[in-house]
Amino acid sequence: MTKLVSRFLKDESGATAIEYGLIAALISVALITGATALGSRLNNVFSGLSTSMGDACADSAAGVSC
Repeated sequence: MTKLVSRFLKDESGATAIEYGLIAALISVALITGATALGSRLNNVFSGLSTSMGDACADSAAGVSC
């Protein structure tokens, strides 16, 4: 029984798996944060583009189809 307990205490494979899991979780959080920030910036860019196109259409000559 003592051999089993001592072998269990020396086994570090579980700790390695937990470390890999933590690294994967941190990478996931970083990717989600980056994608959220990028998504917000892209939304602002396309909203500005849409506004500019709408303004150009309103200011254009009567013969131009928008």
